[in-house]
Amino acid sequence: MTSETAPAPETDFTTAHPNPDILRRAYRLLRTGDELARLYEENKAVTAKYVHATARGHEAIQLAAAACLMPQDYAAPYYRDDALLLGMGLTPYELMLQLMAKRDDPFSGGRTYYSHPSLRRAGFPTIPHQSSATGMQAIPATGVAQGMKYLESIKRDVTSNGQPGNQPEASGVQGEANRRSSLLMLDSPQAKPLTLCSIGDGAMTEGEVSEALQMAALHQLPIIYLVQDNDWGISATGREMRTMNAYEFAAGFKGLHRLQTDGADFLASYATMQEAADYVRQRRGPVLVHAKCPLLGHHTSGVRREWYRGDDLAQHTLQDPLPRFHAQLLELGFAEDELQQLADEARATVQTDYERALAAPNPDPATFADHEFAPPAVTAETGERAPAGAEKALMVDAALHAVDDILREFPEALFYGQDVGGELGGVFREAALLAKKYGDTRVFNTPIQEAYIIGSTAGMSAVGAKPIVEIQFADYIWPGLNQLVEELSKSCYLSNGQFPVQSLIRVPIGAYGGGGPYHSGSIESTLLTIRGIKVVYPSNAADMKGLLRAAFLDPNPVVLLEHKGLYWSKVPGTEEAKTIEPAAGYVIPLGHANIFQAADEQKLANGETCVVITYGMGVHWARTASRQFPGQVEILDLRTLNPLDWDAVQAAVRRHGKALVLTEEPLMNSFAESLAGRIQRHCFQQLDAPVFTLGAANLPAIALNVELEKQMLPNPDKVATALVELLGY
Repeated sequence: MTSETAPAPETDFTTAHPNPDILRRAYRLLRTGDELARLYEENKAVTAKYVHATARGHEAIQLAAAACLMPQDYAAPYYRDDALLLGMGLTPYELMLQLMAKRDDPFSGGRTYYSHPSLRRAGFPTIPHQSSATGMQAIPATGVAQGMKYLESIKRDVTSNGQPGNQPEASGVQGEANRRSSLLMLDSPQAKPLTLCSIGDGAMTEGEVSEALQMAALHQLPIIYLVQDNDWGISATGREMRTMNAYEFAAGFKGLHRLQTDGADFLASYATMQEAADYVRQRRGPVLVHAKCPLLGHHTSGVRREWYRGDDLAQHTLQDPLPRFHAQLLELGFAEDELQQLADEARATVQTDYERALAAPNPDPATFADHEFAPPAVTAETGERAPAGAEKALMVDAALHAVDDILREFPEALFYGQDVGGELGGVFREAALLAKKYGDTRVFNTPIQEAYIIGSTAGMSAVGAKPIVEIQFADYIWPGLNQLVEELSKSCYLSNGQFPVQSLIRVPIGAYGGGGPYHSGSIESTLLTIRGIKVVYPSNAADMKGLLRAAFLDPNPVVLLEHKGLYWSKVPGTEEAKTIEPAAGYVIPLGHANIFQAADEQKLANGETCVVITYGMGVHWARTASRQFPGQVEILDLRTLNPLDWDAVQAAVRRHGKALVLTEEPLMNSFAESLAGRIQRHCFQQLDAPVFTLGAANLPAIALNVELEKQMLPNPDKVATALVELLGY
């Protein structure tokens, strides 16, 4: 951005009482918001090409909210908050660049809707990417606040450029995150950062909002929840949606301080927001502000007010904050001529900026695929995989040691989830003693809140913390999928690379003998339909240690699937999951498959071989089955399912001409079937047989009875039967 399009914010709304300059600026920006809404309506053939909503009726509380923010703060606006953005120092031109999806849209480069900001700019509060902000933003915003509180607890030296003294110099996105995290150790209470989460009252009924409020109150996090209540959802009224307003609802969260204000009155709103900010900065605890506002514009440009508002619009117009503030300023001694001049300035700015935005260039179509992921941190295998004198380790212990190494080396790292803290250290003991070693501010239990566990990592990452979290069983991940899809997976792409989410999500997976329908499921195919996340699935202890570290270091969301049946190598045929334990610091780059077992060269030359392409438990089923076919079976362990090592897959298929894709999942519509189809499309001329597939029965759950489970799942005997047919084709 040039200085013309990235101005320094106009200050200062941060004194105890508004001075004349603050009042003038507030009036000019209130007029600016009104002019934006008017211009958008008058030019709706152009401005409504893409859906937008404006702040009309909400401007007073939004400008008051902007008043309490400092550059070290973080903000999570919602889709009606264009006045809040103006108050933070964004220009009408910048907002219009997003309105029209232009190339120089500072938030997303034309990728996402109006008033959906992502901003990392010196001198401004940081605005991490978030979804359409209809409740989902409460969890990532609370994660920001929890990250703030955690980083404040870190005791360490900071170099003059804000880097941790015991860490190497960082650059780019991570360097900025480290520099920003150093702000969190300022001693002055007035300078302590806070998070502002803006939300509509209709969204307060969502379960994810309750999860966020619970954690904010439980951990006393530095966050303001600003609830803008206009008594409407889209066409549903408050009385249809709720039995109480947000202020009344918040009374159920012990430790959540509550305030109410007239959101259409700038002076009242200003006083309330200053009180809220002072409370959070001084006490480091949460506040909920309930602000009653009129809705004077459309719900959005796609849902017009005349379709459903009726007489209600006339009633709301009586509460318009603009004429009210105008009258208050006259009572305070401002001249009508001065106010008219401010109004004229606002109109002229909006008109000029509109004409500039119309002429601004569109994005280059060639950039459409940029920023799916941030560049990986690990690009080569490094460290000792089998150090001399090292003993064999169970896969569960390799994972534990990898996390231990990370927590010791990276003070920004923390680990949380259900039952991973305290005495237990995870239901599989995969975090045993870590809480005792590192303290319960770094390794701690969460409530049963999968959405919070996953979604909070987006906020943690934005503030510079580095979270490792755990979902207790793969079957429990479904409540967290909304956050994984909407907040984590889209962040890097829709923020135009500004906010990749560094998040490692550990998920024990798979059947292991009598786990039943809620502890045995395989979910990788569902995860692999989510773009913007990486999915890793190790089959042995050495790979677990190397991949876990690489997943932690990766600047993108990574789901690490850990098969419970391989943890202790107790399941017959899984002895080779126990390996020599690599040295600390060993890493394997994501997206690199491994030839777990090679075929005999002479049999390969004679055309007597095939390849089994698999991962996780499938590696060991294939290994056991292959003993019936000495030298004839190559086993390609994918290790990472996304990014897929497609080059290794093609090379293996072309080498043998016969392939079996093996999975533990139900086969129909699975990743395995998709991969088989892809192989047939691209390797057809080299194939000597159709690509075979083998997976679990196409049933909705794993039965509890172990004999029923055996019937449903693949096993070495079923693999051997498939290999007989494939090799004899």
